[in-house]
Amino acid sequence: MHRRALIAFTLAPALALAQTQPRRAAPPPAPPPAQRGSTVLAGAERAAVLGRVEAYLGGIRTLKARFLQLAQNGATAEGTAWIQRPGRMRFDYDPPTPMLLVASFGQFLFYDRELRSPSVVPTSATPLGILLQENLRLSGAVTIEEVAREGGFLAVTLFRTDSPGDGRLTLIMDETPMQLRQWVVLDTQNRTTRVTLSRIETGLTFDTAIFAFNDPRFFEPGGLGAPQR
Repeated sequence: MHRRALIAFTLAPALALAQTQPRRAAPPPAPPPAQRGSTVLAGAERAAVLGRVEAYLGGIRTLKARFLQLAQNGATAEGTAWIQRPGRMRFDYDPPTPMLLVASFGQFLFYDRELRSPSVVPTSATPLGILLQENLRLSGAVTIEEVAREGGFLAVTLFRTDSPGDGRLTLIMDETPMQLRQWVVLDTQNRTTRVTLSRIETGLTFDTAIFAFNDPRFFEPGGLGAPQR
């Protein structure tokens, strides 16, 4: 696969699978073994931590950060991320990576600026879309597979209850004060992609136009938007 396509799809590998494979009920991929030194939480402690995580995530309305993306094959990319809940996200990759990811109106849209090719899949086709839900709940439609603590960090691994075959998402957070620092996507072929956030700002006001995608081909002379003779 072309390197650009790999970079685009490794942000949320389940999106690529949704484009190329039929949806089907399947067990989620096997989780990686727990990290040495981590403590897997259970019982009342697990429930209390999940309650705090749910309240924290549900309280995020806007977030802006720099991101560093690391694919399993070692490929890296970075850029700026904007999230506005519910339903909106923008990942703008720094050059030379010619990719843009925009989420709005229930869809993820990938755009390759060099190939001038957009690809669209539903936000419901990946566990990453869980972060954009208006009423974010870590139960019912979301299955929590594991909650672990290690060195002041929490790791919460989850998948969509009705479509476990879409992959798995692990959220990694500072515990005190709680802050989302990283997420890891594991796809059905056991490929992982890690996205690390830095310079995080919350509570900002965004121009909603940044979450819109206007295909430049429509605005070129003789382009897709030109009158047809």
